[in-house]
Amino acid sequence: RIDKIAAFVFSDYSREQIKNWLESGELTVNGAAQKPKYRLKPNDMLMLKASLTAQQQDLPENIPLDILYEDEAVLVINKPVGLVVHPGAGNGSGTLFNALLFHYPDSRTLPRAGLVHRIDKETSGLMVIAKDNQSQLHLINQLKDKSVYRLYQAIVLASAAELARHRTIDAPIGRHPTQRTKMAVGGSGKPAVTHLEKITAISDAVSLVSVRLETGRTHQIRVHLAHEGFPILGDERYGDFALNRHLRTQGLRRMLLHAWRLELAWPQASGGRLCFCAPVPLSFKSWASGIES
Repeated sequence: RIDKIAAFVFSDYSREQIKNWLESGELTVNGAAQKPKYRLKPNDMLMLKASLTAQQQDLPENIPLDILYEDEAVLVINKPVGLVVHPGAGNGSGTLFNALLFHYPDSRTLPRAGLVHRIDKETSGLMVIAKDNQSQLHLINQLKDKSVYRLYQAIVLASAAELARHRTIDAPIGRHPTQRTKMAVGGSGKPAVTHLEKITAISDAVSLVSVRLETGRTHQIRVHLAHEGFPILGDERYGDFALNRHLRTQGLRRMLLHAWRLELAWPQASGGRLCFCAPVPLSFKSWASGIES
């Protein structure tokens, strides 16, 4: 297939970028546009005529960033609850994307301003952002081959004993069949694997759990835990409605999910591993005793 061969030939760019160029006609075969599933033949000639252009419709905004680490290749931030990562329906501004355009003007020439993954608006914690094309592609490939270690902290409605029986949740995730803003476990979804690691009882019915992502589907941790009957406290989309209404009267104003630890290979020739931890916010920490910090 042309999309697979082109990803090998034009290895400086992501498969998503190559797919876009195929669809726009900027990447051609023998001078003609082809669909991504077109199968190449001997002596076919690929030609790429494209330029990386600034995304003028998105405006830079002076939104503060909590930067935990920065070098010439990557930026690691601690995202607060409430900050949307990328502009979309209902969130045209005030996003992390807009903040990156302001603080790092050169990011305008990168796909998604250097973003390589997302965490939900309602989730706090670690995100890594690339500062150049090569680093961005390197990080995207690490995520694809599952070599990035991502550990979350969550407080869930479940006993420690119940959680211990579900150490690995392996269930495909796709779009919800009737509620298009939600995801759901289903046979037609993409493979998704979540691991439950350290489990600490807070009470008979509530536990703190360290959750490791093997894959990275939209809302994966929230969907998997809710599907098993262990909703995250404060999760308005997948959680227990009556419980969350009660918790709001007790002062809970956020979902208790935090991207806590991140390990990855430094995306430069010298290699080496980088490891980061984001302090658990007080708004989260106050709901659990003995939580790691």
